[in-house]
Amino acid sequence: MIGPLPLIAGSLGLLFFFAAVMYSLVPAGDLPSFFPGFEADSAQFHVKHAIGSFVIALVLFAFAWRQVFSRERR
Repeated sequence: MIGPLPLIAGSLGLLFFFAAVMYSLVPAGDLPSFFPGFEADSAQFHVKHAIGSFVIALVLFAFAWRQVFSRERR
């Protein structure tokens, strides 16, 4: 059985992956207003935000994967 920690980490990983996709494909003026980096009427893309969100997503996915496979060995 998978515990709650890997499920939470995996869910947060999906959330950050979605944010990375949004930051890389949507200009700052078209982002939802609750996203950090939203700037009205801006055509700029937030590349650093996208890279940071992607790295956080990878770390969360790796943590969840590690938690799942370390429990199977016990």
